[in-house]
Amino acid sequence: MEWKLFAHLREAADGDTVTVEVDGEPTVGAALDALREEYPALAEEVSDDGELVDHVRLLVDGEDPFSGGDGLDTIVDEDTELALFPPVSGG
Repeated sequence: MEWKLFAHLREAADGDTVTVEVDGEPTVGAALDALREEYPALAEEVSDDGELVDHVRLLVDGEDPFSGGDGLDTIVDEDTELALFPPVSGG
């Protein structure tokens, strides 16, 4: 699975796009677990007690899987675009 990372999250993973291997059923949760396992520094930025922190946005093919899908249980495949966004502010 390929993840697109933005802002300081790409620094934690040493790249703006990273690929991880997903074991078992390919879900958003499994892809996120694989990402956190492969990049521990990134896990510290996006996780709290094993859960995705509220202020980080996760998108699946440009959509929020928590409002329009099955959340972390959303099924994905190799062509699915996964992305993580930290909070952004500015003026």
